[in-house]
Amino acid sequence: MKVTTCSLRSLLRFLFVTEVADRDLAEAVPSVASWRMSALPKGVDTETVTTLLAACDQTTKVGCRDFAVLMLMARLGLRAREVAALRLDDVEWRAGELVIHGKGGRIDRLPLPADVGAALVGYLRNGRRPSAVREVFLRSCGPDTPMSRQSVVMATRGASARAGIPTVGAHQLRHRAASQVLANGGNLAEVAQLLRHHGEETTAIYAKVDRDALAAVVRPWPGAGE
Repeated sequence: MKVTTCSLRSLLRFLFVTEVADRDLAEAVPSVASWRMSALPKGVDTETVTTLLAACDQTTKVGCRDFAVLMLMARLGLRAREVAALRLDDVEWRAGELVIHGKGGRIDRLPLPADVGAALVGYLRNGRRPSAVREVFLRSCGPDTPMSRQSVVMATRGASARAGIPTVGAHQLRHRAASQVLANGGNLAEVAQLLRHHGEETTAIYAKVDRDALAAVVRPWPGAGE
């Protein structure tokens, strides 16, 4: 809607400047209301994630790598740049934890689920070539170079293309991880812990997709059941 109103104002100004119209009516076009946190998080469903993961051929080095990358985002909600920044020393196998280097130099720890750990092991054993580079994920060709944030994004897009589905963005997988916490009976505090949000407002938007919690506070429609 904002794009439409902006285009309409531009057209009206053009008509006035070119003297097709004798009045500048651009200011008559009303503004579109913009409400904070009005949009819903755009995640993806379980079937889409399953299809995306299946598109990673784990008999190949690149497939092993991309599978592990997608698992980190879909299960733990890591951002693309956090996946790219993950180092071998950040995987604490004995403790079953990952050290995450987040925004603003913030460092957090997340539990390492067994399936995500298995995906990492699969890549380290079968997909990652011997290298002095300490970042976990390496680019598939050329000299030993860590994946960049954009490389991680492109890996997600590539898996979408192979799966024959609309492009799944890296941030959609992060939203999916948060939504799964709620679907499995978790609360907003647990979502905030997983996503490592600084403030409650950032996490509050996920209340909109918690259908069970919303249903609990819905009042019956007046006259319903009469």
